[in-house]
Amino acid sequence: MKKLLMPFLLIALVGVFVLWAADVKVDYNHSMDFSQYRTYSWIKVQAGDSLWADRIQRDVDGQLSQKGWNKVASNGDAGVAAFGSTHNQQTLQTFYDGFGGGWFWRGFGDGVATTTVENTPVGTLVVDIFDGQSKKLIWRGVGSEALSGKPEKNEKKMENTVEEMFKHFPPKSKG
Repeated sequence: MKKLLMPFLLIALVGVFVLWAADVKVDYNHSMDFSQYRTYSWIKVQAGDSLWADRIQRDVDGQLSQKGWNKVASNGDAGVAAFGSTHNQQTLQTFYDGFGGGWFWRGFGDGVATTTVENTPVGTLVVDIFDGQSKKLIWRGVGSEALSGKPEKNEKKMENTVEEMFKHFPPKSKG
């Protein structure tokens, strides 16, 4: 009986883990040499409340630190922005054409802008990394079901989502 029960429990445990794990997707500029980046500065962290914003920043800082990146107050080699949603909401996503060298994310910069409306589902966490000089997006990680309105149950889940985002960071140069 004990031998029959163990495989069942193992399968059940794996099933619970799969349901608990967030869906994480990463994309990046494949022509970018990420070895040139050593420092980063935060552009913005936006979440359902300041507690979630602090947790997001702490988890991302921890991952970037493990990868050898150092946080600086301003003018880092890269800029980091994060957006977390703890409820369904519509957000305006504004991208600039490059005039004036502004940040290409949610309303920073000068020049001609293109704005789209995005529906952000509950629990989504988006982490963007921009080149510090060109201000262009070079890396994006998106985790669904990473956040919720119940931080006591989901703080570890968000930490795991950020860890999964940065699992293969920085991307290897193709050159």
